[in-house]
Amino acid sequence: MTQKELPEGLHLDTLALRTALEPSQYGENSEALFLTSSFIQTSAASAARRFAMEEEGYTYTRVGNPTVSSMELRLAALEGTEAAIGTATGMAAILLLGMGVLRAGDHVICSQSVFGSTIRLFSGEFGKFGVETTYVPQGDVEAWAAAVKPNTKLLFAETPTNPLTDVCDIQALADVAHKAGALLAVDNCFATPVLQKPTTMGADFVIHSGTKYLDGQGRVMAGAICCSQKHKDEVFLPITRTAGMVLSPFNAWVVLKGMETLGIRMQAHCANALALATWLEAQPQVARVYYPGLKSHPQHALAMRQQSGLGGPVVSFDVKASGPDDARLRAFHVIDSTKVCSITTNLGDTKTTICHPGTTSHGRLTEAQRQAAGVGQGLIRLAVGLDHIEDLKTDLLRGLNSLPTLA
Repeated sequence: MTQKELPEGLHLDTLALRTALEPSQYGENSEALFLTSSFIQTSAASAARRFAMEEEGYTYTRVGNPTVSSMELRLAALEGTEAAIGTATGMAAILLLGMGVLRAGDHVICSQSVFGSTIRLFSGEFGKFGVETTYVPQGDVEAWAAAVKPNTKLLFAETPTNPLTDVCDIQALADVAHKAGALLAVDNCFATPVLQKPTTMGADFVIHSGTKYLDGQGRVMAGAICCSQKHKDEVFLPITRTAGMVLSPFNAWVVLKGMETLGIRMQAHCANALALATWLEAQPQVARVYYPGLKSHPQHALAMRQQSGLGGPVVSFDVKASGPDDARLRAFHVIDSTKVCSITTNLGDTKTTICHPGTTSHGRLTEAQRQAAGVGQGLIRLAVGLDHIEDLKTDLLRGLNSLPTLA
Protein backbone atom coordinates (compact mmCIF):
# COMPACT_ATOMS: atom_id res chain seq x y z
CA MET A 1 0.00 0.00 0.00
CA THR A 2 1.33 3.42 -0.95
CA GLN A 3 0.72 6.91 0.38
CA LYS A 4 -2.15 8.83 -1.15
CA GLU A 5 -0.93 11.49 -3.57
CA LEU A 6 -1.92 15.00 -2.55
CA PRO A 7 -1.13 18.40 -4.08
CA GLU A 8 1.59 20.54 -2.54
CA GLY A 9 0.82 23.44 -0.23
CA LEU A 10 -2.28 22.09 1.52
CA HIS A 11 -3.25 23.69 4.82
CA LEU A 12 -3.05 21.84 8.13
CA ASP A 13 -6.81 21.31 8.39
CA THR A 14 -6.86 19.62 4.99
CA LEU A 15 -3.79 17.51 5.73
CA ALA A 16 -5.48 16.35 8.93
CA LEU A 17 -8.34 14.98 6.83
CA ARG A 18 -6.59 13.65 3.75
CA THR A 19 -3.10 12.35 4.61
CA ALA A 20 -3.14 8.54 4.69
CA LEU A 21 -2.36 5.46 2.65
CA GLU A 22 -4.30 4.87 -0.57
CA PRO A 23 -7.72 3.23 -0.03
CA SER A 24 -7.95 -0.50 -0.44
CA GLN A 25 -9.55 -2.16 -3.47
CA TYR A 26 -12.95 -1.39 -1.90
CA GLY A 27 -12.49 2.38 -2.16
CA GLU A 28 -13.40 3.30 1.42
CA ASN A 29 -13.60 7.04 2.13
CA SER A 30 -13.00 6.63 5.86
CA GLU A 31 -9.62 4.99 6.40
CA ALA A 32 -9.81 1.26 7.05
CA LEU A 33 -8.99 -0.43 10.33
CA PHE A 34 -6.71 -3.41 9.80
CA LEU A 35 -7.24 -5.55 12.90
CA THR A 36 -4.77 -8.28 12.11
CA SER A 37 -1.62 -9.47 13.81
CA SER A 38 -0.06 -10.93 10.64
CA PHE A 39 -0.25 -10.68 6.84
CA ILE A 40 -0.37 -13.46 4.25
CA GLN A 41 2.64 -13.54 1.95
CA THR A 42 2.50 -14.37 -1.77
CA SER A 43 5.40 -16.82 -1.51
CA ALA A 44 8.12 -18.05 0.82
CA ALA A 45 10.70 -16.11 -1.15
CA SER A 46 8.69 -12.88 -0.86
CA ALA A 47 8.28 -13.49 2.87
CA ALA A 48 12.02 -13.95 3.22
CA ARG A 49 12.73 -10.69 1.40
CA ARG A 50 10.17 -8.78 3.47
CA PHE A 51 11.45 -10.10 6.80
CA ALA A 52 14.95 -9.13 5.67
CA MET A 53 13.63 -5.62 4.88
CA GLU A 54 14.69 -6.06 1.25
CA GLU A 55 11.16 -5.70 -0.10
CA GLU A 56 8.31 -3.42 0.96
CA GLY A 57 5.26 -5.07 2.41
CA TYR A 58 3.58 -5.91 5.68
CA THR A 59 4.48 -9.08 7.56
CA TYR A 60 3.59 -8.69 11.25
CA THR A 61 1.92 -5.80 13.06
CA ARG A 62 4.83 -5.45 15.50
CA VAL A 63 6.87 -4.44 12.43
CA GLY A 64 4.19 -2.47 10.57
CA ASN A 65 0.46 -2.19 9.94
CA PRO A 66 -1.46 -0.12 7.32
CA THR A 67 -3.64 1.63 9.89
CA VAL A 68 -0.62 2.56 11.98
CA SER A 69 1.16 3.73 8.82
CA SER A 70 -1.73 6.07 7.98
CA MET A 71 -1.66 7.54 11.49
CA GLU A 72 2.11 8.06 11.26
CA LEU A 73 1.86 9.68 7.84
CA ARG A 74 -0.86 12.05 9.01
CA LEU A 75 0.96 13.14 12.16
CA ALA A 76 4.21 13.67 10.26
CA ALA A 77 2.34 15.81 7.72
CA LEU A 78 0.91 17.97 10.51
CA GLU A 79 4.28 18.38 12.23
CA GLY A 80 6.11 18.95 8.96
CA THR A 81 8.56 16.10 9.50
CA GLU A 82 9.67 13.42 7.06
CA ALA A 83 8.34 10.61 9.22
CA ALA A 84 6.74 9.56 12.48
CA ILE A 85 6.76 6.32 14.42
CA GLY A 86 3.82 5.29 16.59
CA THR A 87 4.24 3.83 20.07
CA ALA A 88 1.98 2.33 22.71
CA THR A 89 1.96 5.50 24.87
CA GLY A 90 3.61 8.90 25.10
CA MET A 91 6.01 7.57 27.73
CA ALA A 92 6.87 4.68 25.40
CA ALA A 93 7.84 7.30 22.82
CA ILE A 94 10.28 8.89 25.28
CA LEU A 95 11.60 5.43 26.19
CA LEU A 96 12.13 4.68 22.49
CA LEU A 97 13.88 8.03 22.03
CA GLY A 98 16.30 7.29 24.87
CA MET A 99 16.95 3.73 23.72
CA GLY A 100 17.67 5.01 20.24
CA VAL A 101 19.97 7.97 20.82
CA LEU A 102 21.55 7.35 24.24
CA ARG A 103 24.25 4.99 25.47
CA ALA A 104 25.85 4.29 28.87
CA GLY A 105 28.02 7.27 29.81
CA ASP A 106 25.89 9.81 27.91
CA HIS A 107 24.52 12.98 29.47
CA VAL A 108 21.02 14.48 29.11
CA ILE A 109 19.89 18.01 29.97
CA CYS A 110 16.19 18.17 30.85
CA SER A 111 13.78 20.83 32.04
CA GLN A 112 13.13 20.49 35.76
CA SER A 113 9.43 21.21 35.24
CA VAL A 114 8.54 18.43 32.79
CA PHE A 115 5.90 15.77 33.44
CA GLY A 116 6.66 13.74 36.57
CA SER A 117 6.93 10.39 34.78
CA THR A 118 9.46 11.89 32.37
CA ILE A 119 11.69 12.84 35.29
CA ARG A 120 11.28 9.35 36.74
CA LEU A 121 12.19 7.78 33.40
CA PHE A 122 15.37 9.80 32.91
CA SER A 123 16.59 9.72 36.51
CA GLY A 124 15.41 6.26 37.44
CA GLU A 125 15.28 3.92 34.45
CA PHE A 126 17.91 5.51 32.19
CA GLY A 127 20.03 6.24 35.25
CA LYS A 128 20.23 2.52 36.00
CA PHE A 129 21.99 2.04 32.69
CA GLY A 130 24.60 4.75 33.16
CA VAL A 131 22.87 7.77 31.60
CA GLU A 132 23.26 10.95 33.65
CA THR A 133 20.59 13.67 33.63
CA THR A 134 20.94 17.31 34.72
CA TYR A 135 17.75 19.29 35.38
CA VAL A 136 17.63 23.02 34.69
CA PRO A 137 15.01 25.79 34.85
CA GLN A 138 12.81 25.59 31.79
CA GLY A 139 13.08 29.18 30.61
CA ASP A 140 16.73 29.88 31.49
CA VAL A 141 18.69 29.37 28.26
CA GLU A 142 21.95 30.26 30.01
CA ALA A 143 21.35 27.45 32.51
CA TRP A 144 20.86 24.97 29.66
CA ALA A 145 24.10 26.15 28.04
CA ALA A 146 26.01 26.03 31.34
CA ALA A 147 24.89 22.43 31.92
CA VAL A 148 26.46 21.18 28.69
CA LYS A 149 29.23 18.59 29.13
CA PRO A 150 31.52 16.91 26.59
CA ASN A 151 29.27 13.82 26.76
CA THR A 152 25.95 15.68 26.40
CA LYS A 153 23.90 13.92 23.72
CA LEU A 154 20.32 15.10 24.24
CA LEU A 155 18.35 18.13 25.42
CA PHE A 156 14.74 17.38 26.35
CA ALA A 157 12.01 19.97 26.93
CA GLU A 158 8.24 20.29 27.10
CA THR A 159 6.66 23.52 26.02
CA PRO A 160 4.33 24.40 27.61
CA THR A 161 5.10 22.16 30.58
CA ASN A 162 2.75 20.03 32.64
CA PRO A 163 1.30 21.48 34.87
CA LEU A 164 2.78 24.98 35.25
CA THR A 165 2.72 25.88 31.53
CA ASP A 166 6.34 27.06 31.49
CA VAL A 167 7.50 27.91 27.97
CA CYS A 168 10.99 27.49 26.54
CA ASP A 169 12.61 29.19 23.56
CA ILE A 170 12.82 26.26 21.14
CA GLN A 171 15.16 27.95 18.67
CA ALA A 172 17.55 29.01 21.45
CA LEU A 173 17.66 25.49 22.88
CA ALA A 174 18.22 24.05 19.41
CA ASP A 175 21.20 26.37 19.02
CA VAL A 176 22.60 25.24 22.39
CA ALA A 177 22.14 21.57 21.49
CA HIS A 178 23.61 21.75 18.01
CA LYS A 179 26.58 23.83 19.12
CA ALA A 180 27.38 21.01 21.55
CA GLY A 181 26.86 18.31 18.92
CA ALA A 182 23.72 17.16 20.73
CA LEU A 183 20.09 16.67 19.70
CA LEU A 184 16.96 18.49 20.86
CA ALA A 185 13.67 16.72 21.58
CA VAL A 186 10.51 18.72 22.31
CA ASP A 187 7.36 17.29 23.85
CA ASN A 188 4.60 19.04 21.89
CA CYS A 189 1.70 17.38 23.67
CA PHE A 190 0.08 20.54 25.08
CA ALA A 191 0.45 22.73 22.00
CA THR A 192 0.05 20.16 19.20
CA PRO A 193 1.07 21.10 15.63
CA VAL A 194 -1.98 23.35 15.48
CA LEU A 195 -0.18 25.85 17.73
CA GLN A 196 3.50 25.14 17.06
CA LYS A 197 5.83 22.97 14.99
CA PRO A 198 9.09 22.54 16.92
CA THR A 199 11.13 21.24 13.96
CA THR A 200 10.61 24.56 12.16
CA MET A 201 12.45 26.12 15.12
CA GLY A 202 15.34 23.68 15.09
CA ALA A 203 14.15 20.68 17.12
CA ASP A 204 15.34 17.27 15.93
CA PHE A 205 12.51 15.21 17.45
CA VAL A 206 8.92 15.95 18.43
CA ILE A 207 7.30 13.77 21.08
CA HIS A 208 3.55 13.19 21.33
CA SER A 209 1.23 11.49 23.73
CA GLY A 210 -1.56 10.74 21.27
CA THR A 211 -3.63 9.85 24.33
CA LYS A 212 -4.21 13.57 24.77
CA TYR A 213 -5.28 16.08 22.11
CA LEU A 214 -4.55 13.94 19.04
CA ASP A 215 -7.28 11.54 20.13
CA GLY A 216 -9.23 14.33 21.80
CA GLN A 217 -11.88 12.30 23.59
CA GLY A 218 -9.95 10.33 26.19
CA ARG A 219 -10.48 6.94 24.55
CA VAL A 220 -7.12 5.29 23.88
CA MET A 221 -3.43 5.25 24.74
CA ALA A 222 -0.97 6.25 22.03
CA GLY A 223 2.36 7.95 21.47
CA ALA A 224 4.71 8.95 18.66
CA ILE A 225 8.07 10.40 17.72
CA CYS A 226 8.14 12.73 14.71
CA CYS A 227 11.57 12.65 13.12
CA SER A 228 13.62 12.27 9.95
CA GLN A 229 13.11 9.22 7.75
CA LYS A 230 16.70 8.21 8.48
CA HIS A 231 16.15 8.23 12.23
CA LYS A 232 12.95 6.24 11.85
CA ASP A 233 14.44 3.60 9.56
CA GLU A 234 17.91 3.26 11.08
CA VAL A 235 17.45 4.12 14.76
CA PHE A 236 13.88 3.60 15.97
CA LEU A 237 12.34 0.87 13.80
CA PRO A 238 15.01 -1.72 14.66
CA ILE A 239 14.22 -1.17 18.35
CA THR A 240 10.43 -1.40 18.06
CA ARG A 241 10.80 -4.46 15.84
CA THR A 242 12.67 -6.15 18.70
CA ALA A 243 11.25 -4.57 21.84
CA GLY A 244 7.64 -4.22 20.68
CA MET A 245 6.51 -0.93 22.27
CA VAL A 246 4.28 -0.49 19.23
CA LEU A 247 0.94 1.22 18.71
CA SER A 248 -2.06 -1.07 18.30
CA PRO A 249 -4.02 -0.73 15.02
CA PHE A 250 -7.27 0.07 16.82
CA ASN A 251 -5.68 2.85 18.89
CA ALA A 252 -3.94 4.17 15.78
CA TRP A 253 -7.29 4.28 13.96
CA VAL A 254 -8.92 6.22 16.82
CA VAL A 255 -6.08 8.77 16.85
CA LEU A 256 -6.11 8.94 13.04
CA LYS A 257 -9.78 9.93 13.10
CA GLY A 258 -9.25 12.21 16.10
CA MET A 259 -6.72 14.28 14.17
CA GLU A 260 -9.42 15.17 11.64
CA THR A 261 -10.97 17.58 14.16
CA LEU A 262 -7.74 18.62 15.90
CA GLY A 263 -7.69 22.13 14.42
CA ILE A 264 -11.20 23.18 15.38
CA ARG A 265 -10.96 21.49 18.77
CA MET A 266 -7.71 23.26 19.70
CA GLN A 267 -9.15 26.63 18.73
CA ALA A 268 -12.15 25.99 20.99
CA HIS A 269 -10.02 24.62 23.85
CA CYS A 270 -7.76 27.68 23.74
CA ALA A 271 -10.66 30.13 23.67
CA ASN A 272 -12.27 28.49 26.70
CA ALA A 273 -8.94 28.26 28.54
CA LEU A 274 -8.17 31.96 28.05
CA ALA A 275 -11.63 32.97 29.26
CA LEU A 276 -11.34 30.75 32.34
CA ALA A 277 -7.79 31.86 33.15
CA THR A 278 -8.79 35.53 32.91
CA TRP A 279 -11.74 34.88 35.22
CA LEU A 280 -9.64 32.93 37.72
CA GLU A 281 -7.19 35.82 38.05
CA ALA A 282 -10.04 37.93 39.39
CA GLN A 283 -11.11 35.42 42.08
CA PRO A 284 -10.10 36.47 45.62
CA GLN A 285 -9.44 32.84 46.69
CA VAL A 286 -6.84 32.32 43.93
CA ALA A 287 -3.21 33.17 44.65
CA ARG A 288 -1.80 32.76 41.15
CA VAL A 289 -2.86 31.58 37.70
CA TYR A 290 -0.45 29.85 35.29
CA TYR A 291 -1.46 30.29 31.67
CA PRO A 292 0.71 31.45 28.73
CA GLY A 293 -2.16 33.39 27.20
CA LEU A 294 -2.23 35.81 30.14
CA LYS A 295 -0.02 38.89 30.09
CA SER A 296 0.92 38.03 33.68
CA HIS A 297 2.68 34.85 32.49
CA PRO A 298 6.45 35.44 32.59
CA GLN A 299 6.91 34.03 29.08
CA HIS A 300 3.73 35.45 27.56
CA ALA A 301 5.46 37.19 24.65
CA LEU A 302 7.52 34.11 23.78
CA ALA A 303 4.45 31.89 23.98
CA MET A 304 2.45 34.14 21.68
CA ARG A 305 5.32 34.13 19.17
CA GLN A 306 5.84 30.36 19.24
CA GLN A 307 2.25 29.20 19.71
CA SER A 308 0.47 31.04 16.89
CA GLY A 309 -0.88 33.66 19.28
CA LEU A 310 -2.75 31.12 21.43
CA GLY A 311 -2.18 30.21 25.06
CA GLY A 312 -3.01 26.53 24.86
CA PRO A 313 -5.69 24.40 26.51
CA VAL A 314 -4.31 23.92 30.06
CA VAL A 315 -4.72 26.29 33.01
CA SER A 316 -3.26 25.79 36.48
CA PHE A 317 -3.78 27.86 39.59
CA ASP A 318 -2.77 28.04 43.26
CA VAL A 319 -5.39 28.46 45.94
CA LYS A 320 -4.57 30.86 48.76
CA ALA A 321 -3.52 29.01 51.90
CA SER A 322 -1.64 29.45 55.19
CA GLY A 323 0.85 26.64 54.55
CA PRO A 324 1.46 23.36 52.63
CA ASP A 325 -0.92 21.21 54.69
CA ASP A 326 -3.65 23.83 54.53
CA ALA A 327 -2.99 24.27 50.81
CA ARG A 328 -3.61 20.60 50.10
CA LEU A 329 -6.84 20.59 52.11
CA ARG A 330 -8.10 23.69 50.34
CA ALA A 331 -7.14 22.38 46.88
CA PHE A 332 -8.88 19.07 47.64
CA HIS A 333 -11.97 20.99 48.74
CA VAL A 334 -12.16 22.92 45.47
CA ILE A 335 -11.64 19.76 43.41
CA ASP A 336 -14.14 17.68 45.39
CA SER A 337 -16.79 20.42 45.16
CA THR A 338 -16.97 20.22 41.37
CA LYS A 339 -19.93 18.48 39.77
CA VAL A 340 -19.20 19.16 36.08
CA CYS A 341 -15.42 18.78 35.82
CA SER A 342 -14.08 15.23 35.73
CA ILE A 343 -11.63 14.45 38.54
CA THR A 344 -8.99 12.63 36.52
CA THR A 345 -5.35 13.18 35.62
CA ASN A 346 -5.86 12.64 31.90
CA LEU A 347 -6.06 15.70 29.67
CA GLY A 348 -6.89 16.47 26.08
CA ASP A 349 -10.50 15.39 26.45
CA THR A 350 -13.55 17.27 25.20
CA LYS A 351 -14.66 17.10 28.84
CA THR A 352 -12.87 19.47 31.23
CA THR A 353 -10.70 17.58 33.70
CA ILE A 354 -9.39 18.71 37.07
CA CYS A 355 -6.63 17.23 39.23
CA HIS A 356 -4.15 17.84 42.04
CA PRO A 357 -0.70 17.40 40.44
CA GLY A 358 1.17 17.20 43.74
CA THR A 359 -0.47 13.88 44.62
CA THR A 360 -1.17 12.49 41.13
CA SER A 361 0.94 13.29 38.06
CA HIS A 362 3.87 14.42 40.26
CA GLY A 363 3.05 12.27 43.28
CA ARG A 364 5.93 9.82 42.76
CA LEU A 365 8.55 12.55 42.81
CA THR A 366 10.46 13.47 45.94
CA GLU A 367 9.44 16.65 47.71
CA ALA A 368 12.68 18.25 46.50
CA GLN A 369 11.87 17.35 42.91
CA ARG A 370 8.33 18.72 43.27
CA GLN A 371 9.65 21.94 44.75
CA ALA A 372 12.18 22.29 41.92
CA ALA A 373 9.35 21.81 39.45
CA GLY A 374 7.27 24.44 41.26
CA VAL A 375 4.47 21.98 42.03
CA GLY A 376 3.04 23.02 45.40
CA GLN A 377 0.26 21.43 47.42
CA GLY A 378 -2.18 24.22 46.58
CA LEU A 379 -1.82 23.75 42.82
CA ILE A 380 -4.84 22.67 40.75
CA ARG A 381 -4.63 21.80 37.05
CA LEU A 382 -7.51 22.26 34.64
CA ALA A 383 -7.41 20.78 31.15
CA VAL A 384 -10.15 22.97 29.74
CA GLY A 385 -12.55 21.10 27.49
CA LEU A 386 -15.50 22.14 25.39
CA ASP A 387 -17.99 22.58 28.26
CA HIS A 388 -19.76 25.94 28.30
CA ILE A 389 -17.52 28.47 30.00
CA GLU A 390 -20.25 29.75 32.37
CA ASP A 391 -20.90 26.22 33.60
CA LEU A 392 -17.20 25.81 34.35
CA LYS A 393 -17.09 29.06 36.30
CA THR A 394 -20.11 28.02 38.36
CA ASP A 395 -18.57 24.61 38.97
CA LEU A 396 -15.35 26.09 40.33
CA LEU A 397 -17.17 28.66 42.44
CA ARG A 398 -18.84 25.85 44.40
CA GLY A 399 -15.49 25.14 45.98
CA LEU A 400 -13.84 28.54 45.85
CA ASN A 401 -16.73 30.35 47.54
CA SER A 402 -17.05 27.74 50.29
CA LEU A 403 -13.37 27.73 51.31
CA PRO A 404 -12.86 28.47 55.03
CA THR A 405 -11.75 32.03 55.72
CA LEU A 406 -8.00 32.33 56.26
CA ALA A 407 -6.94 33.44 59.71
